[in-house]
Amino acid sequence: MKRIIQANIDRFKQLLETETDPTKRKTLLRLLAEELAKMESLQAPPSAGKKTI
Repeated sequence: MKRIIQANIDRFKQLLETETDPTKRKTLLRLLAEELAKMESLQAPPSAGKKTI
């Protein structure tokens, strides 16, 4: 799962380097933020209130 998320992050960053259309850039930035949030949630330790089975 982490490899897919990281691949998405890398791809979105690459697309942002060349994309000039403001609407597409906004979409890419939103998608990038979502993927970064997913990656951070995977790396964060589970909270004390949740049980892992």
